[in-house]
Amino acid sequence: MTGTVLILGANGRVGRATTLAFANAGWQVRAASRLGKSAPVKGVSNIACDVLDQAALIDAAQGADVIVHAVHPAYPDWAKIMPIHTANIIAAGLASGATVLISVNVYPFGENAAVTLDENDTPVPTTRKGVLRVTMEHAFKDAAEQGLRSVVLRSGDFIEQTKSGNWFDAYITNKVHKGKFTYPGRMDAVHAWAYLPDVAQAMVGLAEQRAGLPAFSSFGFEGFSLTGAELMAAAEKAVGRALRRSYFPWPLLRALSPFSPLIYETLEMRYLWNTPHRIEGSALRAALPGFVVTPLAEAMADVLGLVVSDRSVMRQAVGRSA
Repeated sequence: MTGTVLILGANGRVGRATTLAFANAGWQVRAASRLGKSAPVKGVSNIACDVLDQAALIDAAQGADVIVHAVHPAYPDWAKIMPIHTANIIAAGLASGATVLISVNVYPFGENAAVTLDENDTPVPTTRKGVLRVTMEHAFKDAAEQGLRSVVLRSGDFIEQTKSGNWFDAYITNKVHKGKFTYPGRMDAVHAWAYLPDVAQAMVGLAEQRAGLPAFSSFGFEGFSLTGAELMAAAEKAVGRALRRSYFPWPLLRALSPFSPLIYETLEMRYLWNTPHRIEGSALRAALPGFVVTPLAEAMADVLGLVVSDRSVMRQAVGRSA
């Protein structure tokens, strides 16, 4: 089941990935951004739409079968902007009859959560941003009583090729080709990761199965559960050389935090790098039995720049570099 999809936040990392995935799957794609200027993709219509403008958003959603919520404001703006985004997207979903598909993170699960994060467990956030995320998810769940259909897909930190300023590309692996690997936490603590093109493909699959899902449903994307040491080993395979571990400058960030709201908010989430966690994904596997994630070696070779055209050749190259 395909149709028309409205991608909100089309210029963001999740927006770009889902735009491409839906277009490749044969959907009619409307890529929405504030200025209406997104990366050109064949068959995709770029439209200007500010999610803060409820009337404009409702108008943009008319005729859409699915709305992808991929809007992620900067940390310091969450408390002010996220409730408005949530209310406006719910209004657009109700007005259009579209199913809202939402990409979410692990923030609702706080420092004392179990190692395995299960969607059936009640999240107990221990940060301000975790509370905001829980409030957002509950708003979509409550809106089911008004007739809204929505699907939540929860994943860990993204492994991606696009240089978007996330943890993986901006800090951890930004200097691997110079022999340096910077990790912001315990090397022995398991951490949830997800190859972004796989997450986007899973979102397409859930959209195509939307008619058979409950009015509100929440899925965990298992992805890769890796310790810092395992992620470093995978990076070494991809670049074909040994790497030197470097430490993230948390003390410097703490010193600068009184002068930078963004740094202050980043410090709040430090616990995720020292608290072991993985995502339980059995519900997604049951919903999408034919979906298979890209092997870790292939994902790492892709994002770290090993350029080969054929996947079988790439697998051989990765094997040789081990």
